[in-house]
Amino acid sequence: MKAMILAAGRGTRLQQLTASTPKPLIKVAGKALLQYHLEALEKAGFSQVVINVCWLAQQIESYIRDQYRGALQITLFHEQQALETGGGVLAALPALSDGIEPFLVINADVMTDFDYANVPAKIDSLAHLYMVENPLQHPMGDFALIDGQLKVINSEWQAFSQTFSGISVLSPQLFASSNAGKFSLGDLFRKYIDHGGLSGESYQGKWFDVGTVERLQLAEQWQLGLQQS
Repeated sequence: MKAMILAAGRGTRLQQLTASTPKPLIKVAGKALLQYHLEALEKAGFSQVVINVCWLAQQIESYIRDQYRGALQITLFHEQQALETGGGVLAALPALSDGIEPFLVINADVMTDFDYANVPAKIDSLAHLYMVENPLQHPMGDFALIDGQLKVINSEWQAFSQTFSGISVLSPQLFASSNAGKFSLGDLFRKYIDHGGLSGESYQGKWFDVGTVERLQLAEQWQLGLQQS
């Protein structure tokens, strides 16, 4: 199985931090966000990783060329303009799958202790999403998770709402009717969710969306605590 790290976005919510540094290279406890993901993927046994880049792409390219010391085979996929999460995956799809095999996709701006060795090599759905308890900044959640299936949240299922972690295993068939261009994975998920096309499971470990300065600080406190323990 191959993996993709979504790293093309600008990260405007991080304010001045991303004005001159791409979000995946923002440091948490002295290490770039991207490095945490690369180390975790290599530890889990992955060998091939695709990273899409756009905003300040040359910095990520330089980082991989000059600073990365791991054994992963890394392919950088350059976007002339950011294609959002769905469009970015679709554009890189030939490098990710033979058209049959699923692949792992990770948002670069999450931090977690998730063990990527646990992702399934095969899935029976178009997408398998890892969900987390709704964080303070997103109390309503994204989807309802019921008996391993994802559903659109309504009044009946609100109590089952959870938030998408930014970690998923996707089938290439999820993109079978998609056209090249800018679109989000979230919109694509919603297209198929009512037809029972998405499965999921809840992750109870540590997880942070580091999309803002405040949440970046929380992730740093967690990492510093791990280093000191």
